[in-house]
Amino acid sequence: MHGTFLRQTRRYSAGHMRSLVLIGHGSHLNGESASAVYRYAEMIRARGLYDEVVEGYWKEEPSLRQVLKTTASTDVTVIPMFISEGYFTETVIPREMGLGHQGPVPPEGVARVLGGRTVRYTLPYGVHPSMSQVILARAHEALPDASPEDTALIVLGHGTTRNENSNKIVYQNAGVLRQTGQFAEVHALFLDEDPKVGTWPELVKAPRVVVVPFFASEGWHTLETIPEDMGLEGPVTTFADNPHGEQTVYYAKPVGTHSAVADVILHLAEEAAGASTSDGDTERAHDAAWTTFMDRAREGLRFGEVMVQPQSGMFELRHALDEGRPGHELQTLVTPEGVRDQTRRDEGGHHRPVHTLRNMPRGWRAVLDEGDLMRAVQYLYPAVIEETYAHTCHTLRPTPWATTARRQTGIYARVQKATPAQVEEVAADVCSGCLRTRLWAGDKLPQTFFSGVPGAIPCAEACTFLVAEVREEVAGKRGGGSGHSH
Repeated sequence: MHGTFLRQTRRYSAGHMRSLVLIGHGSHLNGESASAVYRYAEMIRARGLYDEVVEGYWKEEPSLRQVLKTTASTDVTVIPMFISEGYFTETVIPREMGLGHQGPVPPEGVARVLGGRTVRYTLPYGVHPSMSQVILARAHEALPDASPEDTALIVLGHGTTRNENSNKIVYQNAGVLRQTGQFAEVHALFLDEDPKVGTWPELVKAPRVVVVPFFASEGWHTLETIPEDMGLEGPVTTFADNPHGEQTVYYAKPVGTHSAVADVILHLAEEAAGASTSDGDTERAHDAAWTTFMDRAREGLRFGEVMVQPQSGMFELRHALDEGRPGHELQTLVTPEGVRDQTRRDEGGHHRPVHTLRNMPRGWRAVLDEGDLMRAVQYLYPAVIEETYAHTCHTLRPTPWATTARRQTGIYARVQKATPAQVEEVAADVCSGCLRTRLWAGDKLPQTFFSGVPGAIPCAEACTFLVAEVREEVAGKRGGGSGHSH
């Protein structure tokens, strides 16, 4: 594996610009949902193979609609951080990113030129052939002396009746591992379709059983539903009177959190077809936006809820309401990731899926160099610099609510039935707490923070948080107050 990456480093060391984008699902409610994507981005960033590694989400920011604007180069590879093909990888992500593709993604991926960027979109990492090695690694962690004499392997998938592609990869990996002859038997079982995981005592004969969840992250299913369905009491559980006699189950960690997944992601990126014939370059609009921002930052700048002050070759970033507080009273942060983690929850500890809501916690200051300041600001306010600069140049095109609603599919198609009055009622609740000005609803924004008005930030399109709240309103499930249903 590593020889490939060494070649790749040499190949791209002559000043070519390349961006890697990792797309996760994210959540309006659960801050942990995005953490696996953040961790892989950090691991890949540390290898220095790409000029930047950017995260984007369906339910968080930067959104799928915004994420390409946040990339600094004209050469972009997009990897869906999903364990199998299905509704999100085939419908939602391509639609929201404007890739002009729907349905199964070919093995070599899809390539498009969008607004001057070459964008390559790959299959999800979970379908890569080397994932069978990750399953094996997880199995041997749980039971180092697993053997073909007395050990069965269960590859455990989620399964769904909505998309037949989602179980295909579980069966494929089970087949590959069966052929290695390293286990007495190998079974593919599922949470939500037959054969269900609860039937394992009838199916599995071997006295020792290793269960590897084919899931992207540690979460409700791996921590609660799987142990409950199988009757597990921890990493090792012995069942004395199963149909095939005494059996001991060794429960492994999910494949999606294994560090080797970083290698899988890089393989997928390297194999993506449709590379532009010319090498990637700096994306001009993005560069202009950040050059303008840094010029303002060097003079001292307030925007959103924060302020930036130059300090002897470095920059201090803090909540504007903490202006004048001595540094020793504030927690000092020294990395962009520190700023990100500090501001992902409000002061009550609640997850902040929309970063421009006026609920950023106080009590911290970050001291950063120029490059780290830019990354910290990207985490604080994803896509805000790019969109606000575009607005000042009259190149930000608002998307009316009707267009956003028409694009929704699946459980969100219901928002197409919302009356203008319903949309306005929900927006009055949700958007009133946000710094952005709703250009999509016809509001005007004559000035921005670039011209000295801190809270003046454009909103070109209704966010997924608002869409989800409108859906609840149409369904009659919304009880007033924002953010309790998704």
